[in-house]
Amino acid sequence: MKVQNRQQVLVVVTLVVLGLYLGNWIVYEPMIKWWQTRQAKVADLSKQVHQGKLLIRRESYIRSQWEHIRSSSLANDSSQAEQQVLKAVDNWAGDSGVNVDSITPQWQNDQDDYSTLDCRVEAKGDIGSISRFLYEIEDGPMDIQLETIALTATDDKGQSLSLGLDLSGLALVSTQP
Repeated sequence: MKVQNRQQVLVVVTLVVLGLYLGNWIVYEPMIKWWQTRQAKVADLSKQVHQGKLLIRRESYIRSQWEHIRSSSLANDSSQAEQQVLKAVDNWAGDSGVNVDSITPQWQNDQDDYSTLDCRVEAKGDIGSISRFLYEIEDGPMDIQLETIALTATDDKGQSLSLGLDLSGLALVSTQP
């Protein structure tokens, strides 16, 4: 092969390699990045569609749960909500035979759309009446959460017990679904 032809072949091969490199850098790599981004977005959208279908299937259950929460939450008015809790504690104490010594309500404004009423209840009774009192709290129609329970004996034999518990109730500011 002649030197002239060899130089032309080397120039052509160099230009082809350079063209392939530039094509890779300008076209192929951006297309790969675009394709990977597109695949990630499609996977995310598929996941969202799947979650949406699950929500649609569970719609009636979720709506019934929300309705239960709305109906069993405390009143929006703070004085009415406190009255609801005080009346409920009085009823639970009457049904169980527990002597309530004190109830201390305190409001927590957690968010703009709800508040919680925390109450500290101090009571005395025997093991049967206290267990019945706790059962009445858990079984009642009002959604009251027992946060903490402290039980101590007030006599040597453990026949008389002192109960300290923290209750928490939810008050929704807006009851729109």
